Amino acid sequence: MRPTNRISSGFSRQAVTVIVLTLAMTGVWWWAAPRLMHVAAQKILASRASESRRTAPDFSLKDAAGRTVRLSDFRGRVVLLNFWATWCGPCQIEIPWFVEFEKQYQARGLTVLGVSMDDDGWKAVRPFLAARNVNYPILLGNEEVNQLYGGIDSLPTTLVIGRDGRTEFYHQGLIPKSEYQTEIVQLLAQKADGTRINHRPAPPDFVPLFRASNVLK
Repeated sequence: MRPTNRISSGFSRQAVTVIVLTLAMTGVWWWAAPRLMHVAAQKILASRASESRRTAPDFSLKDAAGRTVRLSDFRGRVVLLNFWATWCGPCQIEIPWFVEFEKQYQARGLTVLGVSMDDDGWKAVRPFLAARNVNYPILLGNEEVNQLYGGIDSLPTTLVIGRDGRTEFYHQGLIPKSEYQTEIVQLLAQKADGTRINHRPAPPDFVPLFRASNVLK
């Protein structure tokens, strides 16, 4: 009987040790996980910041009058390229800002260019634009442009493009108006062949950071 008791006692001690170690490791993980994620995120941002700026892919789309508009038509100007939809709440917040930017900076070389990703096309877009007195070009997007930009799976998605056609800033979701304004003013002061500036580059090959299956059906 004694050997059996020793075995049972040893097993109990081992079980307690395993439990204590598991709890300790769990505690360490809960403490360390946010810090590890922060470090990983910083490394990703540093890697992107070190990459060369990428030229925004050119495209040809129709405006409300049926005219063909190309992104390359605006080379030499700063372009705020905004992918949006009428049903997108954050997009509705941004649009009055963009109307204001177009008024304020158009003469200095800014073009705001909207690309609607609405499934209902101009039927939904025209009355929306009229109700908001949108003063900048709006084009109707398609699947080709969607794929060209790596899949626009989060709206709004906005690129702020320098005079040389390269993407300097890339945003998914709503950001402060002041952040857009700072970026625009910075790029307007840059020549078409200007020097490198501090920027937030687009993800490599325009692969989106987040995906939401309800954006495009």
